Amino acid sequence: MTPNRLKKLLSQVKNGALPVEEAYGRLKGFSQEELGFATLDHHRHIRQGFPEVIFCLGKTDRQILTLLTHSAKRHPRILATRVKPETFQLISTEFPSARYNELGKTVVISRADKNKIKSKGAILIITAGTSDIYIGEEARETATILGSRVETLYDVGVAGIHRILDKKSLMDQARVLIVIAGMDGVLPSVIGGLSDKPLIAVPSSQGYGASLNGLAPLLTMLNACAAGIGVMNIDNGFGAAVLAHRINTLK
Repeated sequence: MTPNRLKKLLSQVKNGALPVEEAYGRLKGFSQEELGFATLDHHRHIRQGFPEVIFCLGKTDRQILTLLTHSAKRHPRILATRVKPETFQLISTEFPSARYNELGKTVVISRADKNKIKSKGAILIITAGTSDIYIGEEARETATILGSRVETLYDVGVAGIHRILDKKSLMDQARVLIVIAGMDGVLPSVIGGLSDKPLIAVPSSQGYGASLNGLAPLLTMLNACAAGIGVMNIDNGFGAAVLAHRINTLK
């Protein structure tokens, strides 16, 4: 049930073209679906503009396929995150049109030729290193299927700070910035001091021992001296993209 279909159904009831009982039958159970191991939230598309995203980590292949199948019956666009390559092989047999992002570990299933861009501005995703791109790709796929225009700027960390200084015009043109860094995690502070755009920082778990699997860059970002930086959890490219898209689509 999409917002447009719901509005159409209500209009038919109002105009007398659809009996109340028949409309009730169509609406009955539309908000959620019990699957035994999970409860699919079909109403999320109405509340938040996009169906429930399937987080695949910790789920069996059979559970993932079941969730995708039941979700795809009601929604034209589906996103799954943290998908293993071997799991995608099974998904692709059931959904030949499914598209896998190997770096971002995401699967997109869309019956539309292309996603409608809902925003006039763009989200710019920046990574400090090539090793951080997997988070950037998760964010890019997420923001794109939600309807934002996305641009990327990868491997421009502070070890060669001239790389980001040369790209300031791209930052000025964007409406929201997502900045991803591991190691010392200082790139968001640098960019936060150069740009007046909303900045969402994402700490990466990439780094040597003292980075503590992302805890060190997380603390660096939380202690950033540049103002106006919001910090996501470690490796959470998905969450950063959802927030960036909501900012990007504000009127």
